[in-house]
Amino acid sequence: MPPRGALSGTDVLAAYREAFAEVQPGLVVAHSNAGIVGPGVADGAPIVFVDAALPPESGESPMAPPAMLGHLDALVGDDGLLPPWTRWWGEEDVAPLFPDRSARAGVEASESRLPLGYFRTTVPVPDGWQSGPCAYLAFGGTYAVELARARRLGWPVAQLHGALHLHFLHDADGVVSRVLDLASALEGHDAGTPGPV
Repeated sequence: MPPRGALSGTDVLAAYREAFAEVQPGLVVAHSNAGIVGPGVADGAPIVFVDAALPPESGESPMAPPAMLGHLDALVGDDGLLPPWTRWWGEEDVAPLFPDRSARAGVEASESRLPLGYFRTTVPVPDGWQSGPCAYLAFGGTYAVELARARRLGWPVAQLHGALHLHFLHDADGVVSRVLDLASALEGHDAGTPGPV
């Protein structure tokens, strides 16, 4: 979820860059749509994309692909805002994402409503980011295109078959372990060489 008050991709990028500068982490983990701003935040630090969107090789990245914009356009309320993201899909798709009602309530309490225009904004993509230290962890097959791209780029990759988009809520320890395995694989890893599958 974007930081509160963010109305554009540029706002998100600025907020995460500020947080990165304060902490100076040795690893960036980008989940879902945060993958779009991940390279701009990481500033060369290793990135593990977790069931995440990937920005283009260079230029500007839209905050949502055209197909998604069509879906979101149909959801905009009279106030010009989208509903919280857990209401973007049917209950049969959303409910299995959460292990229990408590976990769902915690996520829903932090949801904000965004204007559709937020998803029409773009963020700059650093040149050469794909050749930096990057890895990809997929939950199931939702991000199959991104996983295939990571494989083509020679990144270390892993896939948790049958897992859903918020799998870390079901098995936090298991997801952290896979992320750390991928981060370890990045040490001394040259982009362009086949990564573990």
